[in-house]
Amino acid sequence: MSDKATLEYNGKKYDFPVIKGTEGELAIDIKTLRSVTGGMVTIDPGYKNTGSCESSITFLDGEKGILRYRGYSIEELAEKANFLEVAYLLIFGALPNRKELEKFHADIKEESHVDEEMKKILDGFPKSAHPMGVLSSLTSALIAFNPSTVDISSEKDMYHAIVRILAKFPVLVAWTLRKKKGLPLDYGDDALGYVENIHKMMFKKPNQVYQKNDVVIDALDKLLILHADHEQNCSTSTVRIVGSSHAGLFASLSAGISALWGPLHGGANQAVLEMLEAIEQDGGDTKKYMAKAKDKSDPFRLMGFGHRVYKNFDPRAKIIKKAADDVLGDLGIEDPILDIAKGLEKEALEDQYFVDRKLYPNVDFYSGIIYRTLGIPTEMFTVMFALGRLPGWIAQWREMRLRGEPIGRPRQIYIGETERPFVEVDLR
Repeated sequence: MSDKATLEYNGKKYDFPVIKGTEGELAIDIKTLRSVTGGMVTIDPGYKNTGSCESSITFLDGEKGILRYRGYSIEELAEKANFLEVAYLLIFGALPNRKELEKFHADIKEESHVDEEMKKILDGFPKSAHPMGVLSSLTSALIAFNPSTVDISSEKDMYHAIVRILAKFPVLVAWTLRKKKGLPLDYGDDALGYVENIHKMMFKKPNQVYQKNDVVIDALDKLLILHADHEQNCSTSTVRIVGSSHAGLFASLSAGISALWGPLHGGANQAVLEMLEAIEQDGGDTKKYMAKAKDKSDPFRLMGFGHRVYKNFDPRAKIIKKAADDVLGDLGIEDPILDIAKGLEKEALEDQYFVDRKLYPNVDFYSGIIYRTLGIPTEMFTVMFALGRLPGWIAQWREMRLRGEPIGRPRQIYIGETERPFVEVDLR
């Protein structure tokens, strides 16, 4: 195989090197394209065929349904690791040993206090404010309380910034939920594990003793692991491009939260539940809505099925489907919305139309079901996604800065008016 690709235009040929990734992915390196061709660029709306960077964090093969973090399969990590281990793996490149993990957790707990003045910022939001807007604002506000920039050449500085945000972000998530529910703000308990403490901060009622449910904690742990990173998606690319301007970690993360907020990205599991609620209000006939989904003239769109990247079964969905069944079974929840979800899933897996098009339920379909079962409001679903994605965003930001990547600056093809003379206002 040639290690170069040739572009021919107007009788001239230009050679560009071909880069091969460790998993056999191929890319044409066109960073010299403009200079050697005298200004020619490529155009690729949505960047579906454009690699923005080289990365050693996550490998994804959508055709084969493969997802690996730092070489470890998502199936094995979800079964054998906890979320804090996976966070360490993504950020630092290797699974921690017992001593490293204990120190990591201890350092996070040491930084878990959020300045009391942050509560004043939270108080300024009405209960009607969308939790993602609140979370993005609070994350950005952390900069005011931690104004020093991170010296990326200092391992100590970088590590301190990482444990600080891993400590404070769950508090902001819990506060966002408790504000929505009208509950007093809670700092959690250092005696608990990382995910257990998140659950306690979110759900402990002031007049009750917190009771841990291992099935619930395990499901939440898996959900966070499955969302921890997903290669160069919209929010991750946003974190990297904002960080490429040498904006700080907190500012870059705040931008990533805003990108995740969109219904085509992190808002997908919220859209799933809203769809299920609409079906329930219309009588709950799943066969009717599956027929509507197959009718090209019908505006109804089946949410939570298929995936932009996975052309096969989403490997995360297989894992979270079992967790959803375990949680529903353990809590004994009876909910017509969940019955409708199961009905749609059964129809899709048996209907040749969906099987032929590989429109299987994805991770958003099942994650929304679990969040609803846990009592998390629909508007908070994307916040939970952000909580899971935090380690991936940190890892991607850190990698981008350590590699010294240039500031992101895409090109364009101008299609507006050509030069024209200015006309005075009275003559227009």
